[in-house]
Amino acid sequence: TRDTHRGPTRARGSRMVSRADAGRYVCRATNRHGVATRDVVVTVEYEPSIPELGCPEQRLWLEGTPVQLGCAATGNPPPRVTCAKVGDSRDHPPNSSLVTPNDLGDPQAPRQIPPTVSRAHAGTYQCRATNAHGSAIRNITVAVEYGPAAVTLHALPSANVTRGSTFSLDCGAEGVPAPTFAWALPPAPNLRLGPDNRSVTITGATAANRGLYTCTASNRHGRSAGSVLVSVDETWLVALVALGSLGALALVVLAVAGGLYLKSTACKKGEYNVRDAEGSSEAACLHRARPPHDPGDIFGIQLTPP
Repeated sequence: TRDTHRGPTRARGSRMVSRADAGRYVCRATNRHGVATRDVVVTVEYEPSIPELGCPEQRLWLEGTPVQLGCAATGNPPPRVTCAKVGDSRDHPPNSSLVTPNDLGDPQAPRQIPPTVSRAHAGTYQCRATNAHGSAIRNITVAVEYGPAAVTLHALPSANVTRGSTFSLDCGAEGVPAPTFAWALPPAPNLRLGPDNRSVTITGATAANRGLYTCTASNRHGRSAGSVLVSVDETWLVALVALGSLGALALVVLAVAGGLYLKSTACKKGEYNVRDAEGSSEAACLHRARPPHDPGDIFGIQLTPP
């Protein structure tokens, strides 16, 4: 019979052993001369199993924290559990530091210092619980979260733009969960942000668009930023202003030269109508007295009959 302190007393016959049969039993021998008793401890051994409660199928790790992949398995003798990433070849064996003893297993089993989680640890792992009576296998999917990595910020077509042109800046960063983006921009009315804030477009660049453009990527694990210095080239405008000044100067020079030419050609040879020329500068020139020794110019006046 089973010890009443450990469970109900019941007779044993020939049947299949179950785990519930484990315990302390009292064997009693009796005849007319007396009674003899003996205590017997029965241990039931069985193959391993890995329940969901002790070994969830989905794991979420954070980059930079210690790896924890141990699974609690049941079995007698206590099984040892090893976990390795699926897809590792013989040439690239599983990371031995991920092979950990079962939390319920042999306390004397050697334990290794867990590595630090990296993005490369994401994937599917197979955990195997083994003892003398068999083994059990359970697959685990591991996702790794991390803060935004270095931000990449590209200016298209270039960070050196010409006045009046259109340019854009594209911002990118890896992170899990996916990061959100924010900008610090020179104040200008011709800026347009993309729908997901990953880009900004500037149309008709002006001097107001010069300056530092900073994109910041953020998620619940951190943030990272990148910057680009944009310059707006106005050399063509300066050249145009210079050309305009030269053009105005040329017009003044031409006007002065034209006046001098007209003055120098007054009172020269030609054909005149006396009646029309009497009140003109030419008539005054014709009637002007000349010094005796100044031969002057000889003018011929053609008289037009009435």
